[in-house]
Amino acid sequence: MRKPRAAVGSRSRCRKQASSQEGREKRALSSSQAKLSAPDAGLARQQEEVRLQAPVSPYHLFGDTAEVTVFRKSLLSWYDREKRDLPWRRRVEGEVDLDRRAYAVWVSEVMLQQTQVATVIDYYNRWMQEVNQLWAGLGYYSRGRRLQEGARKVVEELGGHMPRTAETLQWLLPGVGRYTARAIASIAFGQATGVVDGNVVRVLCRVRAIGADPSSTLVSQQLWSLAQQLVEPARPGDFNQAAMELGATVCTPQRPLCSQCPVQSLCRARQRVEREQLSASRSPPGSRDVEECAPNTGQCQLCAPPTEPWDQTLGVANFPRKVSRRPPREECSATCVLEQPRALGGARILLVQRPNSGLLAGLWEFPSVTAEPSGQHQRKALLRELQSWVGPVPATRLRHLGQVVHTFSHIKLTYQVYGLALEEQTPVAIVPPGARWLTREEFHTAAVSTAMKKVFRVYEGQQPGTCKGSKRSQVSTLSGWKKPSAGQQVLDSFFRPHIPC
Repeated sequence: MRKPRAAVGSRSRCRKQASSQEGREKRALSSSQAKLSAPDAGLARQQEEVRLQAPVSPYHLFGDTAEVTVFRKSLLSWYDREKRDLPWRRRVEGEVDLDRRAYAVWVSEVMLQQTQVATVIDYYNRWMQEVNQLWAGLGYYSRGRRLQEGARKVVEELGGHMPRTAETLQWLLPGVGRYTARAIASIAFGQATGVVDGNVVRVLCRVRAIGADPSSTLVSQQLWSLAQQLVEPARPGDFNQAAMELGATVCTPQRPLCSQCPVQSLCRARQRVEREQLSASRSPPGSRDVEECAPNTGQCQLCAPPTEPWDQTLGVANFPRKVSRRPPREECSATCVLEQPRALGGARILLVQRPNSGLLAGLWEFPSVTAEPSGQHQRKALLRELQSWVGPVPATRLRHLGQVVHTFSHIKLTYQVYGLALEEQTPVAIVPPGARWLTREEFHTAAVSTAMKKVFRVYEGQQPGTCKGSKRSQVSTLSGWKKPSAGQQVLDSFFRPHIPC
């Protein structure tokens, strides 16, 4: 029987559409791969040789396919019962358009980088309604810019369609690394590829008793290999989310809930705890009820070094190995809240934009200068900075209000907070590029850092002169949230219409 023309035409369009997208991806991928230099390729070969030469005990691997099957089944069954109801999961499950589904995963994964789920939920819901300045309160401000760069590339170079594989996602989209690419590919497109994030590192290190430094090249490669071996081909997205969920809710850094773990029977760390407990109860010498890696030989590259003995009080939390971090370097800055109380339309404060690279790149802040902790020349340097933006200012009215100590991931920055009100001056309406006057309401919705919000609270007198805290534990409330403006890009206009097959 001859097929209806409409059906034939529809399938033909889909084939052409898929072929066109595949062609775009191949051309873009070839162009990107051409940039890989010979030294880079040589380094990759050397790393692979190191990995192959390094001895690894079977104790740390999944050598039995039956074990892999049990791990997959147990983890997914637990996930189906216990998974949290998160907005990005609901959106992905209910979205049939693959491009929109991939975008939803992309946004959530970038937001979740080094940020807790509870913090992200509200930002994610509002972001997916309107692409705006919400990300300032999340920290790691360059993430939003990279997402925007990637989105522009999808629209302008890839015809509004997301790359469909982990390889092309990582090669073609700025800011998309190995983890994010594989998360998108598995969750949105069903590609059977494993993922490794901090939660998965913890789960795998405990399940296979990997005590070596998880940040080392060899251990990292082994963890990625284990993740790829374990991923369930029929449900890769769910499996990857289940592994991350397990690390976030059960196999936690401190006080893990081992009794609730669905893969407890396969956990080498738990077996080690039981063995140590037997040893502590003076079991017969030489008895070995649990398989273990050959101890103290110094040969296995995945075992903890002999210099780090087992801590009985930690239990399974002996894994993964705690890597010592350098303390954040200390810096000092002088910043001034410059206000025009009698400006037309209400009081306004001055914000200037940071450079497009470096710490807090592209965000808006109060005029600031780098200062020595002694502060001998703070006032003069700060006055010069203010004058460079608005011209002459009354130096005698510059007041020191206190300080704010704000810890970023690698910098402990002390802000010496000043205030200056232009009470009698003619209102300044024109400022150079890179500066703008905002009302207090506009300030709360502007792309400013949490540190600047702390500075402003000192200026307003809402807190004592000294305010200490980390951006990880304090997230600003966006009390000035407004309805989306017509000029902002919304999700509905992000992708080109998709012709269903």
